[in-house]
Amino acid sequence: MTIIDKYILKRYLVTFTVMLLLFIPIGIMAHLAEQISKIQDNDAPTAEVLAYLGHFSIYIGNFLFPIFLFLSVIFFTSKLASNTEIVAILSSGISFNRFLRPYMIGATIIATIMLLMGMFVVPEASKGFNEFKFKYLKKGKQDRITSNIYNQLNANDFIYVSSFNPARMNGSNFTFERFKEDNVLDFKISASSIRWMEKDSLYRLTSYRKRKIIGDTAIVETKRRLDTLFTFKIDDLTPVSYVAETKNLLELNSFIEDQRQKGASNINAYVLVKYKRWALPFSVFILTIIAVGVASIKRRGGMGLNLLIGIVVAFVFIFFDRIFSTLAEQAGLEPLTAVVVPNLFFGILAFYLLQKAKR
Repeated sequence: MTIIDKYILKRYLVTFTVMLLLFIPIGIMAHLAEQISKIQDNDAPTAEVLAYLGHFSIYIGNFLFPIFLFLSVIFFTSKLASNTEIVAILSSGISFNRFLRPYMIGATIIATIMLLMGMFVVPEASKGFNEFKFKYLKKGKQDRITSNIYNQLNANDFIYVSSFNPARMNGSNFTFERFKEDNVLDFKISASSIRWMEKDSLYRLTSYRKRKIIGDTAIVETKRRLDTLFTFKIDDLTPVSYVAETKNLLELNSFIEDQRQKGASNINAYVLVKYKRWALPFSVFILTIIAVGVASIKRRGGMGLNLLIGIVVAFVFIFFDRIFSTLAEQAGLEPLTAVVVPNLFFGILAFYLLQKAKR
């Protein structure tokens, strides 16, 4: 790399880092000021609060990174333009594409870091963040469906509970049905309640009743209480709403495959989380190019106008992302389409702004 490459790359990385270090603490303080009364009212331990704030900083940093990245690139590029440094660089015979090289190197570094964090670090932070939120900040509110739960475990096994208490790990009006390959009922187990006995690693059924079908004959077995084993986990009854966010890359792939085999109705939400993680690096490059296209042109409004344009574009990017995510989760839109369309739209915008900046 030349001296100019190192100069621009240093400005890229340092400005982005400073932006994170400047705004994340502000976000933490604003969030803490908003939630401090709930934390005190629910007697949250200091250690858990500190851990929560650490998780919150990673969680919110990952969520708002497009804004931080966009503003940091616009900020230092506008400064280069206002000092006529970009004009001097291009006048020396360096092409605009060559001028972009350190930006692309910086984007590659940031994209790699964000990809690894999104795959392995952010999921753990998301788990701590959401668990604390529903334990202390949204106490009493449901983080999962707890009534009329129906789940297909595999091609042949189905379970149902009328209500489920995740804190006590028990459910009411439990039914387990197994069908043969020709969709004929093999047997059916019902109980007034099912409870996971963590100490013994087994399930306790109350008012147990099993109806086994053999040809045209039904054999019925009843017991007041039965301790037994099932192939499903207690969380299979009703996973938390944010479950996909809390799993790293390997866990998420396995979870999605497991849910697909069960025929889960909300599989799109899980697949969407996976695709969005992989789309993260592309967003870094797209936003970097848009920021350079906006800020490399010297304007009458100066840096202030460029920052205003940057904030608008960044929020529109997040808005588009949320709209298509909602369509995928609730309207059945293909998750890959929901991820590709916003990036494709802003990719076209990046290409247009880049061509305009070259002229």
